[in-house]
Amino acid sequence: MADTVLYEVSDGLATITLNRPEAMNALDVATKVALREAVQSATTDDAVRAVLLTAAGERAFCVGQDLKEHIGLLAEGSAKVMSTVKEHYNPIVRALTEAPKPVVAAVNGVAAGAGFGFALAADFRVVADTASFNTSFAGVALTADSGVSWTLPRVIGPGRAADLLLFPRSITAQEAYEWGIANRVVPAGALRGEAEKVARALASGPTVAYAAIKEAVAFGFSHSLSETLEKEDELQARAGASEDHGIAVQAFVNKEKPKYLGR
Repeated sequence: MADTVLYEVSDGLATITLNRPEAMNALDVATKVALREAVQSATTDDAVRAVLLTAAGERAFCVGQDLKEHIGLLAEGSAKVMSTVKEHYNPIVRALTEAPKPVVAAVNGVAAGAGFGFALAADFRVVADTASFNTSFAGVALTADSGVSWTLPRVIGPGRAADLLLFPRSITAQEAYEWGIANRVVPAGALRGEAEKVARALASGPTVAYAAIKEAVAFGFSHSLSETLEKEDELQARAGASEDHGIAVQAFVNKEKPKYLGR
């Protein structure tokens, strides 16, 4: 794994850190490959019960595609450079959104383009009060990728999503909170601590139930009420058969705090 992406697992929490602060954590090919590997490792490792996606530095979470590298690759042909969507962005976003465990994004600065997409792919976003978001795509004559055309309308509604995609502009952390993009806004200096607190709480929670919640919400967006009720029945049976459910019930009876095993 390239040193532009750091990966660490501790007490059930996998922390993935974009580590190109000098380039505002822009995504060159090496970084995209490393990020894809890290995300896929974290989301498929049974020892990992939650994922924290963050970035080094204070200026940026991720400004998306590294345009300096992009210019050079364009000289080799647009088909080659645009293959990054299929090879890198799609697998990363799919792994984050479909992970059978919670994903927390700690957004420390600018999140633009694919960086915005990766933040939206998380289940919970803790955002520094100095951070901002920008779709960016139309500004360089491109369409949305990194799942933004799917996630953004679901978070803020299709009208606002169309506005931000057609007329890219930076929105503040406060505006992001008001629109539902940010789940929590904290002072920049407190971001890492607050994000880790949230992620570690999820890492010690009922992992099977969390996975079922993620699956139920995603299913409900594109299915009828009748189909969703059937899915809820299926998923509740799965959660009800988990060890954690038994632990939770016994702890409730004993008036104790449950200590979940994640299974």
